[in-house]
Order: sequence, then C-alpha cells, then structure tokens
Amino acid sequence: MERDRSLMERVRRGDEAAFTELARRYAARLLAVAGRLLGSRADAEDAVQRALLQCYSGAAGYNPRWAVSTWVYRILTNICVDELRRRATRTAYDQRAGAGAVAAGSANHRPPGAYLDLHRALERVPREARLLLALRYVNGLSYGELARIRGISVNTVKSQLARGKSLLRAELGKRGAGHA
Repeated sequence: MERDRSLMERVRRGDEAAFTELARRYAARLLAVAGRLLGSRADAEDAVQRALLQCYSGAAGYNPRWAVSTWVYRILTNICVDELRRRATRTAYDQRAGAGAVAAGSANHRPPGAYLDLHRALERVPREARLLLALRYVNGLSYGELARIRGISVNTVKSQLARGKSLLRAELGKRGAGHA
C-alpha cells in the first residue's frame, strides 16, 4: 500500500515511468471488474483506458490518506456506471423509436458458452448491486473498501450485496443453472 502511495506521489509530479508501473499493477484487475459490469471486452478495455487516463490527469486530486486501489476503483466504477446509464438511455430511445434493438453492441459481445446464463442473470441485477458484486467477488474487496469506493455506508454495502446475490440466485434458478 505504501508502495502504491509513493508511486502516486511520483505520478502527481509527472513521472511517466511511475504511472506505467501503476497502470501495470492495476490494469488486469480493473479489466476484470469492467468486463463483469459491461459484458463486453472492448467496452471494458475502453473503460479501463479512460479510468487510467483520469488517474494520470487527476493525480493532483489524489488524497494520500486513501488507498490508491480505492481511488482507482472509484474512478473505474464511476466510468462504468456512466456507460451503463448511456446504454439504458440508448435502449429506451431505440425502443421509443420503434427500433426494438438492444443497445449498440450488447448482443454481439455476450460471453460464450457457460457464461451466457450468468451474464444474462447479472443483467437482471440492479446496477449498484452488480457493481458491488463484481468488486467483492472478482477483486475480493472488503466491505469497508466497497463503502469507500462507492461513497456509501458498510451497512448499505451489505444489504446491496445480499439483495444482489438473492436476485442473482433467483435468476439462475429460473434458467435451470442449478444455483438456486
């Protein structure tokens, strides 16, 4: 953790090598979270690039009392939430226009095979709960870290996770995935 903070201090001073190291440390974890949230590798890669760019350009705004991981995940999750909102807006517009199409690209980027049921079930879980599920179970973040990243209380994290797991279990049960 202190190593990350010292890297951030160097990034704040404009050290590109420090930023490269920071990006190397976090890129894979960020991609896993963004992929789970957005359901598309291409969209996830774009989100990670935007998050890393914001980390670099906003390094002066980093507060050393925060864990770097908390700050980076918060940036990424905000970007993913914005993208999901844009998709919802596009979908609503398409439906109103009579196109009946799903938001651009979502039908072409579903995971193959065994992940299809999980992906579809996750789409039925509310956005905030889905985001917390990904951060908790993909990245193993604690309740406290999740609360800091999302700016909510630990109790809200716990209730959102419980609700998300319950909805996910129910959806998978409906699909006969054997997880009910």
